[in-house]
Amino acid sequence: MLTGLLELPVWGYIAVTLVATHITIAAVTIYLHRAMAHRALDLHPLVAHFFRMWLWLTTGQVTRQWIAVHRKHHAKVETEEDPHSPQVYGIRKLLLEGAELYRIGVRDKETLERYGHGAPDDWLERHVYTPHSDKGYFLTLALNVILFGPIGLTIWAVQMLWIPVTAAGVINGVGHWWGYRNFETADASTNIVPFGIVIGGEELHNNHHAFASSAKLSSKWWEFDIGWLYIRTLETLGLARVKKVAPEPIIVPGKVLADLDSVKGVIGNRLQVMSQYAKIVLTRVYHEELERADHAKRSLLRRVKTLLVREESRLSLEARDRLDAALSHSHALQTVYQYKMRLQAIWQERTASHERLLQSLQEWCRGAEASGIRALQEFARTLPTYSVKPA
Repeated sequence: MLTGLLELPVWGYIAVTLVATHITIAAVTIYLHRAMAHRALDLHPLVAHFFRMWLWLTTGQVTRQWIAVHRKHHAKVETEEDPHSPQVYGIRKLLLEGAELYRIGVRDKETLERYGHGAPDDWLERHVYTPHSDKGYFLTLALNVILFGPIGLTIWAVQMLWIPVTAAGVINGVGHWWGYRNFETADASTNIVPFGIVIGGEELHNNHHAFASSAKLSSKWWEFDIGWLYIRTLETLGLARVKKVAPEPIIVPGKVLADLDSVKGVIGNRLQVMSQYAKIVLTRVYHEELERADHAKRSLLRRVKTLLVREESRLSLEARDRLDAALSHSHALQTVYQYKMRLQAIWQERTASHERLLQSLQEWCRGAEASGIRALQEFARTLPTYSVKPA
């Protein structure tokens, strides 16, 4: 039987395949995604080039093309111009033909020119990686066969399919289709699972869309982003420098009156504020109303549980009608939903002065206190404690 230079037990070939594909995932999430597309960190030139070379060998990815398509995805998310949206193309197409949608995206010269800035432009990029992007994986094929014999073909096939399946299919597809959400962003992004290991942390896709320029993708204490672990390790070794992570709310305990610092803290942490509003107010009042409702009303309320917290722009006409019908049967829910919209309107006053924003926040808090709804009153008392200055 033909063998390669290395003869391994079955588990050895499996381990080689898993390690190789995981390095590819790390290269995509750390180098292409977080460092190049979003500029969330700087990598030492040696690390950056290792990732670039590895991607050329295992995926044929051209840095400029990848970051251009990804940036356009963020800029045009879930519109007809989004290069890979399951809301536009359907989840089946993303899962089965996600890589083809990517290839269509990189053919658009306008996309590359508008969104591909900041990509490497050295001699290797101009003479090797870009013009010969389809040559690297053949070198990998030859190396696999030399090292492992015929089984190297199987290892190579898995390597070639890994990114089209996990990134183009799962992240771009499932990551906008199914999962849980920490933040009500204006898109349908989801966290697929809280343990970002297999796809390098990219499983935490809703967190990423909430804070796109953050080098860290985990948000809750129980979420794990293995890509962030690698970044912190590289930073400790002096091989990376983190430039930005998602803001952490600063709370000043005991503060009872909203001031300009409160306004800045609330607006700067608006996604976290709305996440807390959903948890403390909307969910609590919803369950209180559900308990006291009769059978017909309970059936109506159960159909709108997720709609209460959903971003307004993501509500279809049918969902909007269903929500309005439920709210018309519950004064308490109608009130807290209206206060949700009023709170969001504060930071949407982009041209308002700081004094006007402060007045709006103070008026919101006074109205909430006078509402008679305990959950809303309790939440209102937390808003003055937000700050941008450490206590």
